[in-house]
Amino acid sequence: MTTQRLVVLTSSRADYGIYRPLLKKLSQDPAFALTIVAFGTHLSRFHGYTIQQIRDDDFGRIETVESMLLTDSPEAVATAMGLTTQKMAALWARLQPKTDLIICLGDRYEMFAAVLATVPFNLLVAHLHGGETTLGAIDDTFRHGLTLMANYHFTATPAYAQRVAELKGSTQNVHCVGALSLDNLLEMSLLSIQEFQEKFGIDLSVSTILTTFHPETVAVAANKKYALEVSSALETLAKTHQILITMPNADTAATLIRQEFQALAQRVSNVVLVENLGSLGYFSAMKHCAFLLGNSSSGIIEAASLGKFAINLGQRQAGRACSQNVVDVPIEDAVIVEAAQKISEQPVFSGLNVYQSANSAAEQIVEILKKI
Repeated sequence: MTTQRLVVLTSSRADYGIYRPLLKKLSQDPAFALTIVAFGTHLSRFHGYTIQQIRDDDFGRIETVESMLLTDSPEAVATAMGLTTQKMAALWARLQPKTDLIICLGDRYEMFAAVLATVPFNLLVAHLHGGETTLGAIDDTFRHGLTLMANYHFTATPAYAQRVAELKGSTQNVHCVGALSLDNLLEMSLLSIQEFQEKFGIDLSVSTILTTFHPETVAVAANKKYALEVSSALETLAKTHQILITMPNADTAATLIRQEFQALAQRVSNVVLVENLGSLGYFSAMKHCAFLLGNSSSGIIEAASLGKFAINLGQRQAGRACSQNVVDVPIEDAVIVEAAQKISEQPVFSGLNVYQSANSAAEQIVEILKKI
């Protein structure tokens, strides 16, 4: 049997957490030889140095590429894209003879830059989570660009598969497998409240709002106002809830939000900031929290499977398919507080998750990869 040589690209804690069920299966299957290329914020101590989690998991050989800048201005982001493409070109020149297929995920500018560098080498690429829409972020451009550069596609819903087919002009090699991250919830033994407290020093036995808020990279100038509105709402909600905030990723204007949250935590004792909980910690926090608040895709994709409502703020995720657990509100202090108070009175969400497939997404992907 010929071993298929796979390279998986991961640029942040977010995509790595989604990949984990697939990486686990690929690493255990003798049909594949796995190399993980870690870049982006994985190598940033400012963002939690999450390369360590990849090393601890030990799913395969690891290559690292450093190309992130310390600042988050539009110029810095564009420069990081150029630097990532340049450094990845050297990597692909070295790995091309040893690579059968590259796997990428999502919509980040770093991911786009890394895959862009594969084009002159005619390397085959498989893309996960194509066809989606996020109107409040520049990610749409990168996501659709990744779709056009990729040869194989694994989408989260039938509608997204149709959109990918429209972009590619063909349904060939387009597969709807559901959301890969939901496999985590089937496979992981989530931490109890006591285990979570022992590991992170945070008590989830009190009513906790799990918060992740990223910049809107289309409306960059508005992010200072958004940060103030969200911070003010959280300060009010902290009177009746513990606020657990996971810090934003490396996006344009993310520093503004970080600074506002840091100031909030200094003046309000019931606000806890964490850089990175890891997949196990984050999903455990989601399981035990009262509800989610922010504009992360986790509130839209995973929360429904854990019976949690999610308040989705602003336009960053606008256009994504949502289950009935998601409540969309504008980024306005009073409106956020009102929505939170209403959700606090709701029972556990018991509806369907539109991203849930009947079968394991990772198992479906592995079987399809074996046929390539």
